[in-house]
Amino acid sequence: MTSPASARRVQREPVVYEVNTLVWLGEVERRHGRGAGLQDVPKEAWDELAVPGTDVVWLMGVWRRSPAGRAIALANAGLLASFREALPDVADADIAGSPYCVRDYVADERLGGEEGLAAARAELDRRGLGLYLDYVPNHVAPDHPWLADRPDCFVQGTEADLAADPAAFIQVDGRIYARGRDPFFPPWPDVVQLDAFAPEARAATAEALASIGDRCDGVRCDMAMLMMNDVFARTWGPRAGPPPAAEFWPEVLERVRDRHPDMTFMAEAYWDREWALQRQGFDLCYDKRLYDRITGGDAGAVRDHLRAGVDYQRGLVRFLENHDEPRAAAALGPARERAAAVLAAVLPGAVLWHEGQFEGRRVRVPVFLARRPDEPPDEAAREFHHRLLAAVRDGRLREGDWSLLDCSGWPDDPSYLGLVAMCRTSAEARHVAVVNLTDRPAHARIPLPWDDLRGRAWTLRDLLSGAVYERDGDELRDPGLYVELGPWGTHLLACAV
Repeated sequence: MTSPASARRVQREPVVYEVNTLVWLGEVERRHGRGAGLQDVPKEAWDELAVPGTDVVWLMGVWRRSPAGRAIALANAGLLASFREALPDVADADIAGSPYCVRDYVADERLGGEEGLAAARAELDRRGLGLYLDYVPNHVAPDHPWLADRPDCFVQGTEADLAADPAAFIQVDGRIYARGRDPFFPPWPDVVQLDAFAPEARAATAEALASIGDRCDGVRCDMAMLMMNDVFARTWGPRAGPPPAAEFWPEVLERVRDRHPDMTFMAEAYWDREWALQRQGFDLCYDKRLYDRITGGDAGAVRDHLRAGVDYQRGLVRFLENHDEPRAAAALGPARERAAAVLAAVLPGAVLWHEGQFEGRRVRVPVFLARRPDEPPDEAAREFHHRLLAAVRDGRLREGDWSLLDCSGWPDDPSYLGLVAMCRTSAEARHVAVVNLTDRPAHARIPLPWDDLRGRAWTLRDLLSGAVYERDGDELRDPGLYVELGPWGTHLLACAV
């Protein structure tokens, strides 16, 4: 069970560091010339993984991968082409299979099995870090033991279904099952669909999550919205039958929290389902809308998004990349990525960083692969991101009350519309962050919200550049702090008398 120390350590709005476990472990082994599992990772490698300013490591892809799923993937020409694009010298040994085609929720032997996973958790705990793992609620691999032991957990099919649409159904041990899918795309060929309406599937999910909770502090639930009653009914229609009275997630999570009351649940969520999933029991949900608005280059849409209630925003996970999205250095470019990173780092809610993002990696590696191409690290990018995380941690910028600030400009200069400004206020500190989300210079006045500014001189110190500004408190209130930022420029200001 989750230890009291872990429960205290993992914050409500954590800074999460996602690591492709199999890829990372392979690189550690090649670099240090030793070891065959997580229990053999040298202390200095764990020290490197424990980036100052992070709270949690999400070890992505620790569970047994399916040999049957891997065989299906190897027959898919499109997947093989994506492997070669990411890793031109890809070999058969590099193709491990999908971590989201789960053979069983047992730690993969290539990672050292359960002993290796326990060792990893202990090493992270020694460095003050929590551990998140994955769970895939919508489907399992065709060789998962539930198909033999719990066939009533799955959406069933018939011989006629298989004959009419073999891409949508699969035969396992004489039974016909539906392949996993979402409502907008063809079925996934390598997985079998769980039945969100079946009591057996709900009980099995709760048992699996409770078991996972014995080994970590939190779980990231893949495509969590697919199990919501209305989404599942829309996906499967009459085949699903009538929805039960209870929603899937409240029923499941209540059972798990009976055993692990402090366990954190993070939902991969799309289609504006974040608020509903928060109300159904998730602590955190992906903020894909913010990601889309940042990558879309619309500062006004970003500001509008941040006008939502703070309680809702505290349950969101801000990110600029993850294993499903393009690398931020490639999608945004270095300067734009750094501006967006400052924004994400100080917003309410959790923030998710992806291993390799700090070093400016540009190649998104398919999760099927156990190796990635060599890319020289961008040392300037690494220094910037580590400085940002340290500044946020040391300045306690993720504490206190958060507010979006208004920016104003001049009739002949609308450049202020490219800025996003916010502040954090606590009993110990006050901070202002301003980010230019455009490739043009921007100027603005930003009235600061603190009533006691007037009548005193204030020192504003930029925690990233080290620049110091002396300002009059009356001016900071009205007409406001004058800001002049270059393209993709930022301020991260500590305000003190």
